[in-house]
Amino acid sequence: MECINLNNGLNIVHNMSMGFVVQFTHLKEVWLFNSFDGCQHIILKKGIKINQISKIIIRDLKTNTIAGLLGILSSLSLSHRKESVHIYGPLGLEQYIDLGKKYSHTNFCYNIYLYVLTPGIIIDHWSCKVYIMMKCYSFTILLFTHVKPGKFEISKAQDFRIISGPLYGKLKKGLDFIAPDGFILDGNNFICNNYVGIKNSIFFNIYNYRQSVENMPTANILIYSL
Repeated sequence: MECINLNNGLNIVHNMSMGFVVQFTHLKEVWLFNSFDGCQHIILKKGIKINQISKIIIRDLKTNTIAGLLGILSSLSLSHRKESVHIYGPLGLEQYIDLGKKYSHTNFCYNIYLYVLTPGIIIDHWSCKVYIMMKCYSFTILLFTHVKPGKFEISKAQDFRIISGPLYGKLKKGLDFIAPDGFILDGNNFICNNYVGIKNSIFFNIYNYRQSVENMPTANILIYSL
């Protein structure tokens, strides 16, 4: 998973809504956060394939947040996309998309699923979770990659003369076993350290709200916008 900022070199523009993408290279999947005017050009310039966008998260209905949304949806349709697109945003986003389609006389050749943003988990993907915190004008997105079990060390099992079979899988889960001679086999001793996951915090307001401050020290990556 890689977070790519789309505002590089454009920070001199006042009141610009921050946009970025989360790219899952191994899945050939891209999640877009906010769609400001011109973001499609920047996405292509950074070598990201538009057709890999599967999820779009929109913070609000301000022009500098959604101005590029209809353009991206139209480009996906022109590329003869068949896979559905999931869009997460505030109330009113559905009406905005419908009006845009009527005004431009455009229909999309793929399904669009719309979800209203609410505090809590909005995306529970097998590889990561997206958590939203909202308070007044503060808006925070937390991305958590799931904990992954460590690799089972076969060489250690062979040192203990453990026969390959179902027992390997149970030891990998960290289960304990007592051998006939009373020796205890601790499954945790046969696996490498678990991958604890990564926490990325994206703050759309850097004022000192308690939730934001508490999440800063534990984040691997901090991205913020004024």
